[in-house]
Amino acid sequence: MAKSKWRAADLPDQSGRTVIVTGASGGIGLVTARELARAGARVVLAVRDVARGSAAAASIAGRTEVRRLDVSDLGSVRSFVDQWTGEVDVLVNNAGVMDIPLSRTAEGFDLLTATNYLGPFVLTNLLLPRITDRVVHVGSQLHRMGHARPDDLNWQRRPYRRQGAYSDSKLDLMLFSLELQRRLTEAGSTVRSLVAHPGIATTNLVSHSPANRVNRFRILLNDPEHGALPTLFAATQDLPGNSYVGPDGPGGIKGYPRTGTPSRAARDGGTAARLWAATETLIGTAARPATPSRDPLSH
Repeated sequence: MAKSKWRAADLPDQSGRTVIVTGASGGIGLVTARELARAGARVVLAVRDVARGSAAAASIAGRTEVRRLDVSDLGSVRSFVDQWTGEVDVLVNNAGVMDIPLSRTAEGFDLLTATNYLGPFVLTNLLLPRITDRVVHVGSQLHRMGHARPDDLNWQRRPYRRQGAYSDSKLDLMLFSLELQRRLTEAGSTVRSLVAHPGIATTNLVSHSPANRVNRFRILLNDPEHGALPTLFAATQDLPGNSYVGPDGPGGIKGYPRTGTPSRAARDGGTAARLWAATETLIGTAARPATPSRDPLSH
């Protein structure tokens, strides 16, 4: 279990390590990138808006680079991976959206689900042959309100609910991590899959809530500096696969990082397996590695 009040200053030396952080142009992603670079890592800011990403990188002391990646666009995900050379120590699936109206990507996927779940699923699977240490998925305590619907991942049968779609996508991400770790373990891989959640942090993500009401209660919430601590902890500490890291305060809303337990639904291995299969069916061949022989999860 994490010691009390673990801070970014406690980060171990990250020299020689390469970390990809998606959605790193602001908020928790930017803080995560900044602190890992400060600790010596080579940090790749994988961002949709390269201009914003470059401005963010300019504010970071350390070794950084910026690459374009729109995780909601599976073509962009594949292009990012195709252009990647070398190994990756840590992939941080941080990019996400919240509380947005229903819209469809060019590929026909619900934008929120594509950003929060389908994109990370494809990115992780395609990069997996190059990942040497771990994958950290940025989750949410709202996964506890979610419902896994492998039969309707793309919101084609159900009435679309903005908050429901977000909670569902975060439960889907939890189940993806669970099944990913099972497959890694079965394959004898030492790569780990972990989930970190920021509690409720005052970021642009929650500013999309109705009337920005979440950010009105700043004194009760984590700021981005503290919100990034669970991600940093999960990315650098010696934790087992399937660890769930979040703030230690009441309800996991704010505080310092510690390991905890996700919802019972997020620990349902049968649902996780069905969701994986349904996701592969939905996205077709998009998540198949270009070099399957190097894929530790290939069968």
